[in-house]
Amino acid sequence: MTSEREAAAKAFLAKAGVGMAARTALPGDASTRRYERLRLDGRESLIFMDQPPLLETQPCPPTATDDQRRALGFNAMYRLAAGRVDAFVACAGYLRGRGLSAPRVVAADPPAGFALLEDLGDDLYAGVAAGSEEETLWYDTAVDALVLLHAEPPPAVLEADGCAWPLLTYDDLALRSAGDLFLEWFPQLRPELKFDRDARAAWEAIWAPVRARAVAGASVFCHRDYHAENLIWLPDRQGAARVGMLDFQDALRAHPAWDFSMLLHDARRDISGTIEAASLRRYLAARPSVDRRAFAADFHALGALNMARILGIFSRLIVRDGKPRYGAFMPRLWRYLDQCLADPAPAGLAGWLDRHVPQAARG
Repeated sequence: MTSEREAAAKAFLAKAGVGMAARTALPGDASTRRYERLRLDGRESLIFMDQPPLLETQPCPPTATDDQRRALGFNAMYRLAAGRVDAFVACAGYLRGRGLSAPRVVAADPPAGFALLEDLGDDLYAGVAAGSEEETLWYDTAVDALVLLHAEPPPAVLEADGCAWPLLTYDDLALRSAGDLFLEWFPQLRPELKFDRDARAAWEAIWAPVRARAVAGASVFCHRDYHAENLIWLPDRQGAARVGMLDFQDALRAHPAWDFSMLLHDARRDISGTIEAASLRRYLAARPSVDRRAFAADFHALGALNMARILGIFSRLIVRDGKPRYGAFMPRLWRYLDQCLADPAPAGLAGWLDRHVPQAARG
């Protein structure tokens, strides 16, 4: 943090009445945000979120054309919120309004990129023991939260605590850009691979119908990063509110299978076939109007697209950003992708991978 940024942070915290709090930096993620835990004698701890606005390209204007989005850059193409604090505040309010546990916003200065938040604690899903009774309970509850979130269509604009944010659709350009991250960055991680024009054309032919199904089914609020390092267990709350949610500011209107892939194809921990099957059964039992066969096919197809996306992102983090630790997650992603390929959809992907990405390169 620069001295100028630190001075602005101190002024924000002083105005919020916590200027004398002890500040402890929390571990970072792959974003440009930073977090601190604040402790003040006799008061509950709080979380300070710092998102410098100038570190990100602009988010997507709701009426922007595809060409305009490409010109604006990464965030507009992918329909990411560019870390905007007003997006976080509006999404948090929407989630709390559904009876779910997003952090309460104590104070916020969206133009400056600061927010002071309720501290939901440290019991991340990432720490639950695999195969334990707790794991089953935690994942059942995460499914129940999605059931509640998917029970009604979300509004076009989210509003809370003086902030408004458009809930855009996870559309064809965003989905195509996400899948094409694999084409762009994986060969830079594995220089022996070359994807020529024919390979790229075949890749597009595989994914175009998958994207069409995803856009046609875009009907629910999608957290977009619904995985074990963004979910916190809150045992003192009731029902689905026992799932504390973080990092939801990039939310979109999307197909309900997308967050299931994020939850059950988790890059950072192994999810057993037992947990996956039980989670899908639980969701479908709670939503009997959903076509089971179609949902399973979409879960595998969008799961495969999601794995390609994340493999591309992790390749970029390693190659461009010098973060080799993400390489440790990639074998798990390939295993999840293999599970998705066990379903007939997406047609042609297994053959494409066999031709262009030998097994030796998948790791």
